[in-house]
Amino acid sequence: MKGDRLLSALLLLQANGRMTGRDLARRLEVSQRTVHRDMEALSAAGVPIYALRGAQGGWQLDEEWRTQVPGLDDAELRALLMSQPRISGDARLAAAAESAISKLMAALPAAMRTRAAAIRQRLFVDTRGWRGAVEDLKALPAVQEAVWTDRKLTFRYHQRGREPEERTVDPLGLIAKGIAWYLYASTPRGFRTYRVSRMVEPRVLDQPAARPANFDLATHWKASEERFQEERQRYRATLHLDPRASDWVRTWHHVSFVREGPWNTVEVEFQCEDEAAFVVLGLASHARVVAPESLRDRVEAEKRADGRAAATTV
Repeated sequence: MKGDRLLSALLLLQANGRMTGRDLARRLEVSQRTVHRDMEALSAAGVPIYALRGAQGGWQLDEEWRTQVPGLDDAELRALLMSQPRISGDARLAAAAESAISKLMAALPAAMRTRAAAIRQRLFVDTRGWRGAVEDLKALPAVQEAVWTDRKLTFRYHQRGREPEERTVDPLGLIAKGIAWYLYASTPRGFRTYRVSRMVEPRVLDQPAARPANFDLATHWKASEERFQEERQRYRATLHLDPRASDWVRTWHHVSFVREGPWNTVEVEFQCEDEAAFVVLGLASHARVVAPESLRDRVEAEKRADGRAAATTV
């Protein structure tokens, strides 16, 4: 749309100072003739924009014509630019965030604009997990709308091993944890937490959501997280690991060091014995089971079975 393009052109000139028609055309993805017409339209609307002739020419705004914002110190600027990419897991939200940052950058004084550009060149946020996992956040805009407008939300919810179920909830807040987003909501069965990536076809209803008086999202989320940690089944195993294996296990599991040395003695938390056996067998000669005895016996039995199978194959 032309209005959006004119605003983009204005923000580009504020952020970059003088720009050639060719540069503007490339950034706006239009022809230079369209850029010329857009500049004339801005001028006719009262924007003090000038055409400069010659080899160093181009288009430029009056330096005094600039949106003023309260000054930011260096710490505030760094915090703002580092927190902004938190929503970049969804393309639409990332585009909106980028537009907002561009507007802010255009309104900053020249020195602060240069500093902000330098910070952004040194910051990259990768929203994928190490195993390539990425959250499906198509539902997030609708969930946000329900939260911001205090309206009921209905959606189908997928849980592992279960058929999708229809849910209608009173949204109370959004939580970002790692690469995942969660909706905290009130339901007829009490407070519940829903992972946004498991929501399908969310729909904001016209009915107002019921919000408890003096509700504090941070307090409720902390209590919910503590309950989850208490209820989650843990399987603890004590292992001897060489340094490389120790580093690898520590990347994926909670590890408590019992004793360090050429081989580290560590206590590792797994979800179940099956996972513990799978990890230890995968580490082969780099890991030995100290306890529990049942895991040690299982690993040794599976190693013997693998050895017999290999001998038979040969």
